[in-house]
Amino acid sequence: MPTFDIVSEVDKAEVKNAVDQTNKEVGTRFDFKGTDARIEQAELVLTVFAENEFQLDQVQDILNTKLAKRGVDIKCLEISDKIEKVSGNKVKRACTIKTGVEIELAKKIVKLVKDSKMKVQASIQGDTVRISGKNRDDLQDAIAFTKKSITDFPLQFQNFRD
Repeated sequence: MPTFDIVSEVDKAEVKNAVDQTNKEVGTRFDFKGTDARIEQAELVLTVFAENEFQLDQVQDILNTKLAKRGVDIKCLEISDKIEKVSGNKVKRACTIKTGVEIELAKKIVKLVKDSKMKVQASIQGDTVRISGKNRDDLQDAIAFTKKSITDFPLQFQNFRD
């Protein structure tokens, strides 16, 4: 029985490269000269440091641009609204990279597939959603339907098996 998995993953090496490129650009730009603006990475948590909120937003924009150029979907970033004060007048903000299909989204995908009356079955398996059907065409229709329906979160379709 043919199946495929719906997942949400991020290439960690590309994220690290984008952070390194951002730090390099911030270090060479004139408007950041003499400041302590930078990004630190701890696994899937990025911390943006700057002198003030304006510079914080600028560093965040540079990071977003570098991530997009490297093929990392910006929708996977969860940027914190809370800006924390650090020593002196410096500020920082945390950004979390979301991976895996969250339970609410997985339930939404399963409900959409069931309500579409396609000849496929959907099941939640951890942080992935497995779709199975009797033939390949039905699965390809399910992929197209899911891509059209879910646009607010980056999804990948993997393990397509006959």
